[in-house]
Formats: sequence, C-alpha cells, structure tokens
Amino acid sequence: MSYQFLSIDRRGPVEYVTLNRPDVRNAFNEHVIAELTAWAKTAHGDPALRAVVFAGAGKVFSAGADAAWMAKMAGCSHDENVRDARAGAEMFLAINTVPAVVIARIHGAALGGGSGLAAVCDIVIAEDAAVFGFTETKLGILPAMISPYVLQKIGASAARELFLTGMRFDAAKAKTIGLVHEVVPLTSLDDRVAKYVDEALSASPAAVARAKALIPRVLGRQPGDVMDITAEAIAAQRVSPEGQEGLTAFLRKRSPSWVRTR
Repeated sequence: MSYQFLSIDRRGPVEYVTLNRPDVRNAFNEHVIAELTAWAKTAHGDPALRAVVFAGAGKVFSAGADAAWMAKMAGCSHDENVRDARAGAEMFLAINTVPAVVIARIHGAALGGGSGLAAVCDIVIAEDAAVFGFTETKLGILPAMISPYVLQKIGASAARELFLTGMRFDAAKAKTIGLVHEVVPLTSLDDRVAKYVDEALSASPAAVARAKALIPRVLGRQPGDVMDITAEAIAAQRVSPEGQEGLTAFLRKRSPSWVRTR
C-alpha cells in the first residue's frame, strides 16, 4: 500500500514508519490518522513483522494536531466531532495492539498527539534535547483520546500535573515519569534504536505477541484474580512450538531458530 503522509521502509522483519509532513512539523490530521490506522491494520495481519520503529521527518517527531484541521473541526457539529475523535481513538488502539515490538525514535519535539503516539509505543528512545507536552488544554481542548495510554505509562499524579497545565517538559522528566525509556544524545539516537531492534529480534515472536497481549489483562488487578489467566498463558507458551524451541535451544546452548542476522 502506498501512503501520502507516511514513509515506509521495510528491512526484513523490521518496518521503519516515518511521519512525513515536515512542512507542518508532522502534525496529525484526518488523513494522517487514516493512513496510520490502515498501516496498523496491515501490521496486525503481518506474521513476518517483528519490530517497528516510528520516527518523524524533518526537525521534530510530531507537533501534535494540525491547527488547520482543528479549526475545521471546531466549525463542525457535535456528532461530526465525535466521529472524527473516534477515528483518532481507533488509530491509537490499533497501534497500541500491534503484536510486535514498537519503538519510538523521538527527536526535536513530541507534543499533544505526538506524546500520545509515544505512549502507545512499547519502547521510547529520545534525544536529550527533545521536548514533550500534553499541550491540549493550552488550546482549550483535552488530551482525551490519548489519556488511557498515557495514564498507563505515567500514572494519575503526573497526568494531573501535565494534563491540567499543558506545560512542556524535557526528556529527562519524560524518563522519570515513565513516558520515555532511554535518553541519549542525538548523535547516539540511531545506534540506541538499533540496539533495541536487535534485542527485539532476539526474542520469540510468538512470546512477544502473547506477552504484549497479557499486560492489559493483568494490569491493575490483584495477583489472585489473574492466577488462572497467568497459569494458562505460561502453560500455552511452554507447549507451543516456539516455547519448545526456546527451551531446547537453551539446554543445548545454541541460538533458537528465530534469531537471525538482519
């Protein structure tokens, strides 16, 4: 599939997805949302996909919502706004549940929906000069569609501070609150991303997908309440082909079959 606002570079089991609207700082509009949703649906049906890297063309990762798009939607009816917002929510959900390791490469700025996109990625690596912010309240709107994912990453206390004020914050703070996992100089950003890609490719594809699906099933619940879920999950994986291969490879001191050079 061809895209107007996304640049796709497939390298074996790894797909590099670049937001490609540098003239408007990779801002989201209905067309970008539609393309990202279409990409995510394709990714869900791609058994060969094992890792994804999101990046932004130009000077920033993403400045959030396109001002022209927001102005247009302000003139639309309530029902039209609900349909538009639901499309955005479906995009974030589709990306959040891609059954592969999804990595965000953040440079420059990730604001509003840009920070939301970071929140639905499994691993977020940022340059040390990057700026973040849930800036919606500065514009008189809300970080509504991204809130479920951001709250899972940063918790209610940080969300109260950052959602309500709309203040911008640096990469160090983003790491402290859990939105970002690694902060490195810009010159080291690609090397660090490559390191995480290598780590992703060393893990069992089926185990990655099942572990990712397991997290929301047990998150926030008492251990006793999820005992059956967790017991079934590990039992199913132990007897699966990849579970058997991984344990055999470990005992025989060799690499499992899914480990290969890129």
